Amino acid sequence: MSEQRDIKRLIALMTLEEKASLCTGRDTWHTQGIERLGIPSVMMTDGPHGLRKQRAATDHLGLFDSVPATCFPSAAGVASSWNRELIEAMGRALGEESQAENVAVLLGPGANIKRSPLCGRNFEYFSEDPYLSSEMAAYHIMGVQSQGVGASLKHYAANNQEHRRMTSDSVVDERTLREIYLASFEGAVKKAQPWTVMCAYNKVNGTYAAENEWLLTDVLKNEWGHEGFVVSDWGAVNDRVASLAAGLELEMPHEGEGARRIVDAVKDGRLAEETLDAAVERLLTVVFRAVDRRKRDASYDPDAHHRLARQVAVESMVLLKNEDAVLPLPRGERIAVIGELAAVPRYQGSGSSQIQPTRLDDIVEELSASAGPDARVVYSQGYRLSGDDVDEALTAEALRASGEASVAVVFAGLPKRYESEGFDRGHMRMPANQIALIEAVAAVQPNLVVVLCNGAPIEMPWLGKAKAVLEAYLGGQALGGAVADLLFGDANPSGKLAETFPVQLSDNPSYLNFPGEGDRVEYREGLFVGYRYYDKKQLKPLFPFGHGLSYTTFAYSGLSVDRKELTDRDALHVSVNVKNTGERAGKEVVQLYVRDVESSVIRPLKELRGFEKVSLAPGEEKTVVFRLDMRSFAYYDVDEKRWTVETGDFDIMIGRSSQAIELTETVTVRSTDVRKLVYHRNSTVADLLRTERGAAFVRKLRELLPFGAAAGEEHKEMLEAFKQSVPLRGLVSLSGGRFTERDLSELLAHLNE
Repeated sequence: MSEQRDIKRLIALMTLEEKASLCTGRDTWHTQGIERLGIPSVMMTDGPHGLRKQRAATDHLGLFDSVPATCFPSAAGVASSWNRELIEAMGRALGEESQAENVAVLLGPGANIKRSPLCGRNFEYFSEDPYLSSEMAAYHIMGVQSQGVGASLKHYAANNQEHRRMTSDSVVDERTLREIYLASFEGAVKKAQPWTVMCAYNKVNGTYAAENEWLLTDVLKNEWGHEGFVVSDWGAVNDRVASLAAGLELEMPHEGEGARRIVDAVKDGRLAEETLDAAVERLLTVVFRAVDRRKRDASYDPDAHHRLARQVAVESMVLLKNEDAVLPLPRGERIAVIGELAAVPRYQGSGSSQIQPTRLDDIVEELSASAGPDARVVYSQGYRLSGDDVDEALTAEALRASGEASVAVVFAGLPKRYESEGFDRGHMRMPANQIALIEAVAAVQPNLVVVLCNGAPIEMPWLGKAKAVLEAYLGGQALGGAVADLLFGDANPSGKLAETFPVQLSDNPSYLNFPGEGDRVEYREGLFVGYRYYDKKQLKPLFPFGHGLSYTTFAYSGLSVDRKELTDRDALHVSVNVKNTGERAGKEVVQLYVRDVESSVIRPLKELRGFEKVSLAPGEEKTVVFRLDMRSFAYYDVDEKRWTVETGDFDIMIGRSSQAIELTETVTVRSTDVRKLVYHRNSTVADLLRTERGAAFVRKLRELLPFGAAAGEEHKEMLEAFKQSVPLRGLVSLSGGRFTERDLSELLAHLNE
C-alpha cells in the first residue's frame, strides 16, 4: 500500500528536474512517471456522468472517438432525484467502468452554483443551492472512490459562466463566497475527501483561481483539510511558478515549459524547494493510492449499468404539471408522438463530458412497448432541429396525427446548438418552430403532454395550453425507457427541481450583471441566488425550487424537535411523519428549511438545511429524522472570519418545495460566541444598546440631550430616531457642555474595559 511507501525517501532520491517534471502532465491525459524510481504514470479522464476515455491521445475537446461507456443522466437531472444513495450507486458504476479502462482519476463532479440559467455548462452542475449541491457531490465522490478510483471535484471556484471563462474575473464579496459558492465545495471536501480538486479557469477577486493562495491553501488545504492534490483545469495555468506556490500541484495537460520554469524558480530563490517537495508528496500519495487499488482484469456489466441509468433517469425527471390527471397515460389507445427530439434524442450535454454510450434507447420503440399490444403509436417529426423556422408540411403532418389520437406527446427542448460548454445562452427561449408546433397541436388536441429535453430552465409561454409537462432534462442513454416508465405509470414521478424556473429571464437575480463587462463580472445579487431571491423579492417563479408532482399524494404531520431551546454547540433533532395518502407507491422528498426570525445581518427568508427521500407504499407512514448543527443556523461573519449564530428564534420549516411549506416549529438558539465589542468615537448611541454597560448609559441620555422635550407628539419619533443615530462624538457638541471630550474618553474606557 502507498501508506507503507516512504514517499519522503523517494523525494530525497530525486533530482530537482525530476521533482519538477512530476508537477506537469506527461501528455493530455497522463501524469508523469519516473521509471528509475518505480514511479508510474496514471491516467485521468473526463467523466461527470460517464467515462470519456479517448482512443486518440491528444484531443481533449471530444473531436476524436472515445471508448463506449454508460451515459448516465447529467448532473442537472441527477440532482433533481434528491437521492443520495442513488447517486452513490451511479458513482460506484462510474468507478467500475474506470477500473475496466485503467483510469485512475475521473474528472468530476462539478459543484459550481447555478447563478444564472444562461450558463452554458449548467447541465453539468447540480443546483442553485449549496447544501443540495454539496450533498450530491459528496455521494457521487464516495461512490466513485469506493472502487479505488479518484474523483476530481470541479471547478473551484466561482466558475459560473462560459463567456470569457479563461480570463474573466468573478468579483464576489467574502460572505457570499463562503455561504453560497464555496459552501457548495466545502461539504463535499469534508465529507468525501476527493483525491483531487480541479481549479477553475477564471480569476476570483482579481487573482486566477490557479494561483489563488487563499482559495487553494488557506481555505481548501488548511481550513477544510483537503488531503489530495489540486489539478488545473486543462490550460488554466497563467503562471506555473505562482500557481505551484499558491497550492496547485499538477498542471494539465503537458505544457512543455512548466517544469523548466519550476526548476529555474527554485535555483534563483523565487520558489522554496520545500514547497516543491510538499507538492510532489501530495501527488505521489494519490498516484500510489491509485496503483495500489488498481483491480487487475476489471470489467463491468453494461446491461446492469444501463438498467441503473434507467433507474437514475426515472428519479431525475420532474413532473411539472399534470392537469386533469392526464398522466399516467392509458394503455391500448392511439398516441401521437411528435417532435424530432423523439427520433434524435438530446440525452447529454455538449463539450468535454460527451460520452459514447454503450447503447441508446429508441424513444418511440420504448413508448410503443409500454403502450401495450392494442395501442398504436404514431410518430411525426413536427419540426427540424437544424433550424428555427416553421416547416408547414411537417406541422400539417403533426396536426393530422394529433387530431386522430387520444393524446399527443410532444418532445421539445433545446437543440445542441442552443446550449453547450464553451458558450452561454443569450436567452431562455426554445426554438420558435417548437413553440409554434406546441401551440398548433394544442389547438387540435386537448390532451397535450410535453416532454422537455434540456439542460437548463426555459421560458414556457405555451404552458397554459399543455395539460402535462415532464422535465426529462438530459436523461442519459436510457432516456427513452425512463420516459416510457413515467408516462405510463410503471414508475411514479419523484423528481424535484434542484433549481428555480423563472417566468422570464429578467426575473433572475443575476440578470443585470450577467455575464459582466469585459473580463469583470460582479456578483451584485450577493447571497440572493435562486430561491433565496424569489422568496425575498416575493416574486412568483414559473416553478419553484424543490417543486415536483407525483401520481400519489402525501400528508405531513407530527413535526417535533427534541428541544425547544439549545445552544449553538448542541445538535437539534427534528422529526416529522410522512404518509402516502394515495393509491400508488411513491417517493417523496421531504425538505427542511431554516429561517432566522430576526437577524442583525441581511439573511435570506429561509435556507435549505436538510432533505430526505422516503419511499412509501399506499397508506404507509414513516418518520423522517433530521439532525441540525451549528452551521444549520449560522452565517459567515466577515469581520470575525468565522461562522457565527446570533441568539434568537429560528423557524424549522418542513415543505414539499421552497414555496409549499407544510409545517413549522420554532426553537430558540443561544449563542456561545464570546466576542469583545470595541467602542470608539464614531460608535452610535444605538450601538451602545448591545451591551448592558452601554444600555445603562443610554438611559441617562435624557439628561444629556434635553432638546426636544417640549416637542409635539408628531416629532417625538423623529427625535428618538435622531438620538439613536448620533455618534458618540456628537454628544459633545449637542449636549450644550453637559458632556465633554473628557467625559467621552472616560466613557469609552469604561465601555471597553
